[in-house]
Amino acid sequence: MFIGPHHIVPPVILAPMAGVTDRPFRMLCRQLGAGLCVSEMTTADATLWATEKSRLRRDHAGEPGPIAVQIAGYDPQMLAAAARFNVAQGAEIIDINLGCPAKKVCRVDAGSALMRDEALVARICEAVVAAVPVPVTLKMRTGYDRQHRNAVSIARQAADAGIAALTVHGRTREDQYEGVAEYDTIAAVKQAVTVPVIANGDIDGPEKARAVLAYTGADAVMIARAAQGRPWIFREVAAYLEDGRTLPSPSLAQIGQWLLDHLDALYAFYGEGRGVRVARKHIQWYCQAAPQSAAFWVAVRRLDDAGAQRRAVAEFFHHLGLQQAA
Repeated sequence: MFIGPHHIVPPVILAPMAGVTDRPFRMLCRQLGAGLCVSEMTTADATLWATEKSRLRRDHAGEPGPIAVQIAGYDPQMLAAAARFNVAQGAEIIDINLGCPAKKVCRVDAGSALMRDEALVARICEAVVAAVPVPVTLKMRTGYDRQHRNAVSIARQAADAGIAALTVHGRTREDQYEGVAEYDTIAAVKQAVTVPVIANGDIDGPEKARAVLAYTGADAVMIARAAQGRPWIFREVAAYLEDGRTLPSPSLAQIGQWLLDHLDALYAFYGEGRGVRVARKHIQWYCQAAPQSAAFWVAVRRLDDAGAQRRAVAEFFHHLGLQQAA
């Protein structure tokens, strides 16, 4: 699959997730097989660009390309300016957020709230495409609510405006992340446009990825929550899509090493204090399915020192390995 001049191989993409897809996580997912990783949502409000949060979200130092940055807002010219700003900072693909269901985003008529105003969406697409020399993509839901699934109409307008690829999450804004994703709307979008379409929603393993691609005709899949604590899912999906191979599950020692490398990257990126805090959710995700994880989590979540946190994780996986070998 191509997005503009960029060949996305394999066609397995890490979704933008606020508070999750920072540079350390993106780089780990690329290392473990993702064909593209999209940044956390960045604001189009220029008054916030100087904040530490915004600075970190546009930090791409050492990151393999193509660099994809998602922007969020409601005003065409503000979004165009944000696109230009991020391209100047190294972005090679700009993604417009039409999918976030969060109240704080939708109450300012951004994210998936924009799906209520198709004319505004068309103006946004036209303004952002005209503003930058890089491909512009759009990530959306099937509609604002279940009575108004208008993804096909928006997809046609976006493609006409020059959008280079479309991602569709198989839920409405009303659905949030509840229930089961539906893929009929994604299939209808694929039939309606000639640009690449990326299927998103409940893709949690290799078999599901292939089934969704077959059902929808989509060109690629995007993985979100299933990658939390399991970044090796990308290489598993990629291998299965390529030739039907089922990769063996990674060993506990390998998972432990990936987590330790991830922690080191977080400490370096954020500094020790914030790095320890950000690391906690990742530790919980990596370890939640492991034996004795509940007791371990109670102990490790209280640690405020990076060295102590790292040692606790190393010891936990060492003991798990010994138990597995016994």
